[in-house]
Amino acid sequence: MDTADSEFLKRIQATYRIEAEEHLRAFSSGLMELEKTQTKESHAGIIEAMFREIHSLKGASRSVDQKEMESVCHPLENLFSALKRMEITLRPASFDLLHKTVEFLSRLIADSGKKQSPADLQNKRDLIQQLVLTISEAKNTPPGEEQVRQTDIATNVSPADIPLRTSTPPEPARELKLARAEVVKIPISKLDPLLFQAEEFLQTKISLRHQTNNLIDIVSEVNEWKAESVRRRGRHSMSVDAQWNEWEESDASHLNKLESHLSAMLHALEKNHHNLERIANDHLDAVKQLLMLPVAFLVEAFPAMVREISRNQEKEIELMIQGSNLEIDKRILEEIKDPLIHLIRNCIDHGIGTPRERLQHNKPSLGKITMTFSVRESGLVEITVSDDGKGIDKTRVLASAVKSGSISEEVAEKLNTDEILSLIFLSGLSTSPIITNLSGRGLGLSIVREKVERLNGSISVETLEKEGTTFRIILPLTLATFRGILVGTGDQRFILPIMNVERVIRVKAEDFTTLENHETMRIDNDILPVVSLQEALGLPERRAVVTRSSLAEQGGPPLIRIVVLVSGQKRIAIKVDEVFDENQVLVKGLGKLLRRVRNISGATILGSGTVVPVINVADLMTSAIQAGGRKTASDSETIPETKSAKILVAEDSITSRTLLKNILETAGYLVTVAIDGSEAWARIKRGAFDLVLSDVDMPKMNGFELTKKIRNDAGLSKIPVVLITSLESREDFERGIEAGADAYMIKNSFDQGNLLELIRKLI
Repeated sequence: MDTADSEFLKRIQATYRIEAEEHLRAFSSGLMELEKTQTKESHAGIIEAMFREIHSLKGASRSVDQKEMESVCHPLENLFSALKRMEITLRPASFDLLHKTVEFLSRLIADSGKKQSPADLQNKRDLIQQLVLTISEAKNTPPGEEQVRQTDIATNVSPADIPLRTSTPPEPARELKLARAEVVKIPISKLDPLLFQAEEFLQTKISLRHQTNNLIDIVSEVNEWKAESVRRRGRHSMSVDAQWNEWEESDASHLNKLESHLSAMLHALEKNHHNLERIANDHLDAVKQLLMLPVAFLVEAFPAMVREISRNQEKEIELMIQGSNLEIDKRILEEIKDPLIHLIRNCIDHGIGTPRERLQHNKPSLGKITMTFSVRESGLVEITVSDDGKGIDKTRVLASAVKSGSISEEVAEKLNTDEILSLIFLSGLSTSPIITNLSGRGLGLSIVREKVERLNGSISVETLEKEGTTFRIILPLTLATFRGILVGTGDQRFILPIMNVERVIRVKAEDFTTLENHETMRIDNDILPVVSLQEALGLPERRAVVTRSSLAEQGGPPLIRIVVLVSGQKRIAIKVDEVFDENQVLVKGLGKLLRRVRNISGATILGSGTVVPVINVADLMTSAIQAGGRKTASDSETIPETKSAKILVAEDSITSRTLLKNILETAGYLVTVAIDGSEAWARIKRGAFDLVLSDVDMPKMNGFELTKKIRNDAGLSKIPVVLITSLESREDFERGIEAGADAYMIKNSFDQGNLLELIRKLI
């Protein structure tokens, strides 16, 4: 194959993937809707739409010779053809099969052009067989002709030679041409450079404005010079010195010419600046619109995810999504996806109970999670994730925070409701009675807050016991530009995002009070901590810059500039030496080597060309509080030497036992193994272990029984126990909790990193 053919093949495959993903996305959405819809009238419309999508997907796959895709689409199309004719109905097991088929097709699309593995080929054959059986069993007739046709497909007989039983004719060619004329498909990766160039264009506009202002200052200086020259000539008007008079006339002539030239330059520069500003703003807005994607692209997979997780936990949960047509910067959508997944999992695992538990509390067996996207003022978007579960138990949150060492008992007694709820975002804090693959490590909500704040956003939580919980996220609609305040401390400059600035004030030194060795001040009946920006950032002490405004204040008591910052429900007062002006800020990343610099979210370039850091306000607040109570080096505690922890592994499978032993010993742990629960118990009685890692299904004594024995022994009851098992049912999970296990991990989703992280947390 020559280069031209190779390039053409790559382009056609890329086009196919885009089209196939669209068809499968629409089919998947229809499947979720079909599963929820009860009326036959609604069923008919959804089935018709899904039939068209799978028919189009099969045709597209055939056109690019994607036989594997085509062979799965064909029985799927037959199934929906039978549904259209009302020859069959779907049962719960049928929906499970269809969701499984969608996942398989999604993988095929992603791997299009690659050779399928033997496992994938077997999965394909199994799916085809199950789809055929679904049709035949629903019709209550033997597979017959359908079975023969599917067997032909599975053995690579082209479906083009097999007559398709369908009553739906292909769409008219004229409609297809019209649709293609109205829509141009461009990979998003090709639009990213356009946004970068548009942002650079904006930087040129900012620089030109600065140059215009400089020229205005020069014209003013020339005008002052001209006025002074006129006054000087007035004082010497009676001079008889001809040479002096000639010099003054020449000086006046040159000044007039200079003023005329500068005025003309200024007029032209101002005109160009206004034109460039309009063009740059319009261009940037247009490019940003290209990269604004509907929320639907973010949440399309969420309903299926909720369905799968809730079924694994034997719960009935429906996800409601509102505002999915709202368009947001694709970079924000990419960054916020994982935090939203964490919140959904939190709602499923901690918020909503099983149908039996909900009925006991007079709630419908079907739990609901609602995700809402809406626009707020000043270019902000609000995202809420709510559940109608049992709410957050504030007592358990407080107890967990004290137990983990996040706060002391003395501090815990002084916290109000909002402060207690904010503790759930601390790293390492969890109210789960057991650690599982889904939750319990206390990291999820901490990661959520970190990612939200990295986007210059905020997150808060509201809860009503036995009623439910709502997480509220505020984010900018776009990341390209924002308004910021330029401030100075010492001889350095920083940008504070305007969305985090509540107010800028000047106060007297006597307005400050000292509480518990911390400087504070009262604002709006609230006592706010006061920290200098220089101290919060850990900058070396420097002489404060004397400015014109500070010199003008020398006649009275010195005034101190305060910027009141807000992030979520937190407020703090920051001292600065100078507040300059508000600017439109174009944020630049710091590069891969400086991806995560504490207190700094990026940098911007002023019109003068000066590079100025942009403050991460959430980080700054944490640093400011730490700076207020920072210990000196002499007060720091010495860190005791650590010794290798001893771990007992109880596992009857030699393969699993060897794997776990190697992983743990590589990580530096001392490992002892036992081949069953009985031997494990004997070893525990003889030796001291820091943690027990046990399989559940073992001879002589299973993992549940071993855990109970450990918990019932006064001398051993404090040893952490982790159960690793292939048993996924909620009943087994609850048995693990009742037995007293600290963590419950599923083998089929086993991850070495998660295991080691879990052990470090428990030991």
